[in-house]
Amino acid sequence: MSVKTVMNEMSKEQQKEKESLNLFYSTQTVIQEALTKLGYNSEMYELLKEPIRLLTVRIPVRMDDGTVKVFTGYRSQHNDAVGPTKGGVRFHPDVDEAEVKALSIWMSLKCGITNLPYGGGKGGIICDPRKMSFRELERLSRGYVRAISQIVGPTKDIPAPDVYTNSQIMAWMMDEYSRLREFDSPGFITGKPLVLGGSHGRETATARGVTMCINEAVKKKGKELIGARVVIQGFGNAGSYLAKFMHDAGAKVVAVSDVYGGVYDPDGLDINYLLDRRDSFGTFSQLFTETISNKELLELECDILVPAAISNQITEENAANIKASIVVEAANGPTTLEATKILTERGVLLVPDILASAGGVTVSYFEWVQNNQGYYWSEEEVMEKLEKVMVSSFDTIYQQSQTHQVDMRLAAYMIGIMRVAEASQFRGWV
Repeated sequence: MSVKTVMNEMSKEQQKEKESLNLFYSTQTVIQEALTKLGYNSEMYELLKEPIRLLTVRIPVRMDDGTVKVFTGYRSQHNDAVGPTKGGVRFHPDVDEAEVKALSIWMSLKCGITNLPYGGGKGGIICDPRKMSFRELERLSRGYVRAISQIVGPTKDIPAPDVYTNSQIMAWMMDEYSRLREFDSPGFITGKPLVLGGSHGRETATARGVTMCINEAVKKKGKELIGARVVIQGFGNAGSYLAKFMHDAGAKVVAVSDVYGGVYDPDGLDINYLLDRRDSFGTFSQLFTETISNKELLELECDILVPAAISNQITEENAANIKASIVVEAANGPTTLEATKILTERGVLLVPDILASAGGVTVSYFEWVQNNQGYYWSEEEVMEKLEKVMVSSFDTIYQQSQTHQVDMRLAAYMIGIMRVAEASQFRGWV
């Protein structure tokens, strides 16, 4: 490998690290502002600005070629004053400590917003599942559970699916935990297959929650969803289901994208065709000779823009070029704080990630409750309960933003952090 190649690789790693740290520091900035507006002192901020627990693990995995590869994984637990921590596990080459810490804080906020009896947790493993076999993924999943088993459990910390993880991986993790504890423990993890104690509606929960937020945002703007032009960046679990739900609701999905690029049709895309032809990682752009970049996609003429891919996509450099009057964040941290201010000043209604994507953790909570009760609900019951939670959460945050004359993001942080702060205070921690 040449010196130039090594330097390029180092530069990429440094850029990824910088983005993760920016995500973490911006999260801390908004938490501090929210606590100040709520009247809490600096001691509360000192407690809540960092996770109470962060475990870094090394996981040896026997690869299919006989070699042993050692993977690095993390589990962050932000705060357990309200109850056990809860949050997904992502398999991704860009996972790092700062990102996992920030996401665990966001999970605390999501649980506060939706009034769930949880604190926030998050986990991740640095790996590329696209380059791993089925059996290698199983060994990695089981190895991760063995490594973190002392700090997780149905009453401690409950994992769930996230980026590049799914119900099969959750099933392996549950099985490994049950072997370690020597009793069946479906409540240890959520997002499981139905036959192993999963909940109806869990796979589509995040997209359903985003859809419900879009419906409420459209009402606040005095618009109609039928015929509205929708642009979605990202075609993974959330983005693909959302495209389907928007199409079925009568909206016109004019553009979608994957990691390599997007497709655009002002008359509306054939969403069913894209869903049928995408691969297991949500990639479809290779099917088309003419594509647009993700940057171009964000600036298209539309009514509703949904960033459902990765962080830092709408920045102060392109915020003024966003044409949508409603931006709903289905991804984690797709809009920077500077861009949030620009969009708000322009009258754009921005529904923040910790609200819009809270459908996943809400239905995960429903799954955990069903596991604990041994009594399972129909999909209709799950969706009815989810809608009550999402609509109520949206209204509460919207009213908070109007009362305090702040953007929806800060309003969401104020609502989300309030329960954690109160619980920490009652416990005598601060």
